[in-house]
Order: sequence, then structure tokens, then C-alpha cells
Amino acid sequence: MDLSPVSSLTPQRRQQLMSKAEELEATFLSEMLAHSGMSELQGAFGGGQGEAQFTSFLRQEQARLIVQHGGLGLAELIFNSMTEAENGKA
Repeated sequence: MDLSPVSSLTPQRRQQLMSKAEELEATFLSEMLAHSGMSELQGAFGGGQGEAQFTSFLRQEQARLIVQHGGLGLAELIFNSMTEAENGKA
């Protein structure tokens, strides 16, 4: 990821902002996966009530892994917006 240098932010603060940006992207992806219907098993292979209760955890982990491996690039855009807001440019 190409993160432009921002002089007024400490490395720790930059890491916090990037972590939150990645978390937001993962949440977005998780919702998109939920609406895609990928995790819905029909018929004899459906997991019933147990599957319904734990599918969200699987979906969230899948979304987190997608972000960890590059994602859609939303985290970088969100990070840049947050750093501009921190610097008073927003």
C-alpha cells in the first residue's frame, strides 16, 4: 500500500488510523458478502440454526483476510481521509 508521509502524525497514531481503516473495509466487505448469498447452503447440506448463528463470524473472518491480502483499496482511501482530518485539511 502506498501511504504518503504525513509529518504531524506519530508512527503509533498512523498505525492506529490504518488499523481502523482496515477494520472499516473489512466490515464493508462482510456486509457485501452477506448480501451476495455465498454462505447460504440449501437443502440437505444446510447447517440449520447453528449455521445461521455462526455464519457472520465466518464472513467477518473472510472479509478480514481479503483486506489483509490487499482488499479493494478502501482502507487506503479511508486512511488518507482520516489523516487529512487529523491535520485539519478536511
